[in-house]
Amino acid sequence: MPSYRVVGSFLARRGFWQAFTKTHDAPSPEVAREWAYSEIGGCHGVKRHLIRIDSVTPATPA
Repeated sequence: MPSYRVVGSFLARRGFWQAFTKTHDAPSPEVAREWAYSEIGGCHGVKRHLIRIDSVTPATPA
């Protein structure tokens, strides 16, 4: 299954956007995007409209 790298930021506190990079095995970029929303929202208690996803790209194997 391919891996995708999701890059973006979320509102961590008033006026401060915390950058993040997440890598996830997913069948499509859309699934990886939804997983990132779920992961950030669940771990940090952030609503989806406060999460900005800049890019979803295939991850290169290390």
